[in-house]
Amino acid sequence: MDGEKKLNTDIAGAISSFQSAIKSFELQKKLYKLILRGKGLEFDGYRAYSSDDDAGTIDWRASKRANSLLVKKYIEEKNLKVVFAIDVGENMVFGSAEKLKCEYGAEVIASLSNLILESGNKIGYFFFNEKVNEFVRPGRGKNHFWRFIDALTNASLYKGNSDLGNALDFAIDYLDRSIVSIIIVSDFIRVDKGVEDRLALVAQKFETMAIMIKDPLDKTLPDISGELVVEDPVTKERLLINPRLARAGYEKHSAEQEHLVKEMFRKRDIDLLELMTDKPFVVSLATFLKERTRVVRKRVSL
Repeated sequence: MDGEKKLNTDIAGAISSFQSAIKSFELQKKLYKLILRGKGLEFDGYRAYSSDDDAGTIDWRASKRANSLLVKKYIEEKNLKVVFAIDVGENMVFGSAEKLKCEYGAEVIASLSNLILESGNKIGYFFFNEKVNEFVRPGRGKNHFWRFIDALTNASLYKGNSDLGNALDFAIDYLDRSIVSIIIVSDFIRVDKGVEDRLALVAQKFETMAIMIKDPLDKTLPDISGELVVEDPVTKERLLINPRLARAGYEKHSAEQEHLVKEMFRKRDIDLLELMTDKPFVVSLATFLKERTRVVRKRVSL
């Protein structure tokens, strides 16, 4: 829209770089594995193994019975519906690197959603801070994609407190089972154990992935002399601190929070990718997706 302030992003460049990585990792034809890890797919019998298949997908028990190499076939390998749940709280409008967390996250989300769409599948999305701001049902096509990017890069969208619990409630109450996967994108710095039960329900209902976007200052304070004024983006409360004196306590709190989040996701078998805004995301994201295909190989070959 005219006069709308946009985030500082290079969507086209991010997509191009990620596409190159996807080709080098040979992941173009494996989207259902990247997204689902074998969950939510309806078994549809067996088919003969071909040279295009990964050897890890061979069902050895069925192959032994048939005296021929067989792989499992699934009905829903295409037309997947994937929904992004995106944190747009003020905590995402922060950064000490070239990109704010929300800008870095927008490039990650754009690259991954483009991959999903180009594979013939559908994406939907909703944004959350203290409430769910918008829900767009899964769709495909260039118009749908650019509508998403237009909303995602709207700077005025990012405000308020971040409440993952409300986002999980929305997913539980309003998303139907035609949606096979949810991808949550946040820094998760305001998450506590109060969301654990709701996270478990979401993970049972959908194949769930999480992408944690962190800035270096989320983990440690700068090594500078003097004092700094820091402000809580929600309460606007200001505090005067000496970074050198406060660093140990700050790092301890940050590490404990990160451990809490990672443990919650691990217990619910939710894959979590941590990305740092001072490092390119392309290889890390491609590697993360590659690992998911390996999990599928183990599961479908039993």
